[in-house]
Amino acid sequence: MNSATSNVSAPKKIVIASRESRLALWQAEHIRDRLSALYVGAEVSILGMTTRGDQILDRPLSQIGGKGLFIKELEVAMEEGRADLAVHSLKDVPMEMPEGFSLTAITARENPRDAFVSNKYAGLDDLPAGAVVGTSSLRREAILRAKYPQLKIEPLRGNLDTRLRKLDEGQYDAIILAAAGLIRLGLKARIKTVLTPEQSLPAPGQGALGIEVLADRADAAAWIAPLNDAETAHCVQAERAFSRALGGSCQVPLGGYAIIENGPDGGDLWLRGFVATPDGKEMVSGELRGKPEDADTIGRMLAQLLRDQGADAILAKLAHC
Repeated sequence: MNSATSNVSAPKKIVIASRESRLALWQAEHIRDRLSALYVGAEVSILGMTTRGDQILDRPLSQIGGKGLFIKELEVAMEEGRADLAVHSLKDVPMEMPEGFSLTAITARENPRDAFVSNKYAGLDDLPAGAVVGTSSLRREAILRAKYPQLKIEPLRGNLDTRLRKLDEGQYDAIILAAAGLIRLGLKARIKTVLTPEQSLPAPGQGALGIEVLADRADAAAWIAPLNDAETAHCVQAERAFSRALGGSCQVPLGGYAIIENGPDGGDLWLRGFVATPDGKEMVSGELRGKPEDADTIGRMLAQLLRDQGADAILAKLAHC
């Protein structure tokens, strides 16, 4: 057992609940391998499951119940004792955790930015008027409609391989995906351009993995504690607090992205955020800096700053969509 876990009773068996998409299984296997290295001799296995979010592919996620559709079955498995923990892409985790569950560890972030993927064009600025761009995200849709009104934005559902296949079949001229997923699956070569935060501000939690356990499972929380990355956790805490304060969900086109800028006193946390209407015609944005340990406060303060700039009017319109 690693010295970092010397005060933890070594588990004999750990079961990880995971969706069965190739990316979700990669993420679960990554955590499995890290736990196996920490607890030599423990049996660490994966319980693969299909969620409602994986089954309903003919409608945008914002119309069928939101991000919680990707994690509910995994939570039931933990409640029933069939799994000890679940691994999620953090951007797929609702901002309000269900009662009885806790996000206990956040792993070090992969590239959090959006990726432009196309077989014909090098970047967004090269797309001709009328080109079809696919995205599953209202956030990306709002950004694209605001900055590239000449493009045709179409919904894109399915797992990563399905989305790439639809592009390759010619259903889209380009698609926008999270760079992290492509990199993790060895598909970095498919990325034509990684979009800057100025071009496309990432979603809260994008690129990070969150490990969820039952709130009363102190043992499971202790097992995964060494996997927590403090810098990523601070950034994600600010992003999620910002989103939560604005009622963020997949029905709200919202971006939130924090980094820690190194400095002589340990560095400041820099949080940028925006909220918009899906058509991109109305958008308010802002930024704040502060100490990493004040991440939650920074997130809530930035949300209030945007409310002062008119975010409430945008949110009111979204509530009546």
